[in-house]
Amino acid sequence: MSDELFDCRKAFASTLIELAVGDPRIVVVVNDSLGSSDLGDFKKQFPYRTINVGIAEQTMVGVAAGLSTTGRVPFVSGAACFLTGRATEQLKVDVAYSRNNVKIIGHAPGMAYGELGPTHHSIEDLSWLRAMPGMTIVVPADPAETGAALRWAAAYDGPVYMRVSRMKVPAIFDDSYVFTPGKGRVVRDGGDVTLISNGVVLNRALAAADRLSARGVSAQVVSMPTVKPLDEPLVLECAERTGRLVTVEEALVSGGLGAAVASLVVQHKPVPMRIIGVPDTLAPTGSEAWLLDHFGMSAAAIADAITSMQ
Repeated sequence: MSDELFDCRKAFASTLIELAVGDPRIVVVVNDSLGSSDLGDFKKQFPYRTINVGIAEQTMVGVAAGLSTTGRVPFVSGAACFLTGRATEQLKVDVAYSRNNVKIIGHAPGMAYGELGPTHHSIEDLSWLRAMPGMTIVVPADPAETGAALRWAAAYDGPVYMRVSRMKVPAIFDDSYVFTPGKGRVVRDGGDVTLISNGVVLNRALAAADRLSARGVSAQVVSMPTVKPLDEPLVLECAERTGRLVTVEEALVSGGLGAAVASLVVQHKPVPMRIIGVPDTLAPTGSEAWLLDHFGMSAAAIADAITSMQ
């Protein structure tokens, strides 16, 4: 894991341009979000393939669904909180139910808008979209995973929701990384407990594993970029191997990665488990880093939570 920090939006924007050069079907639909999506260069290069509907998220998703029926591959790009909150019905009916080939890119997900407070936090998006049949949900952890997941999404025929973080993160994977939907990967071996994480907190889970090692606890860390479909064989293998599972995510604990893992293991391999994330509350105002710490997602807090497990 590198010490340098990177903005995943840069990887998103450069990869999308690369894909659009080779595929004239690719178009972008935004809601006055060119700047926040880092798509200014895309518009300069493809002005007639950039559609700005203004601050009208429901229209944005509907337009994208219509474009997909004409053979286009639309990427809807906007702030995750407004995109998934205001356009939930359109995401359900126009995209999931109709199984239109639309790629939903939620920018600044989780608590990335920090000081703008609860109205701008997007901690519910995974819960809402996991409930929509046929919706693939991807939460990349770094620039390499972001770019690789985007390449897969462009080639896949079906609805995809993908988070693109605003908070700068260290590089965990290199440019050889290949994204496979529904597959996680072990990024650190261990035999006493398994940490399953994704997004901007995966690096924190790895840092927590370092702290646990100093305490004599061998922690396995699993990157789970696809919340849906979940890599069920890997989760059950981890439950069998280490006997304890801990999930860490920048989302509500009630419906995201932790809930998906818990639902699986309680039916097939019950083991002690802890879900670390945002509890049943509206997240307050503060920087994203402070908010993650506030909700027990610092490396120290994650390590302490595991140490206290029975």
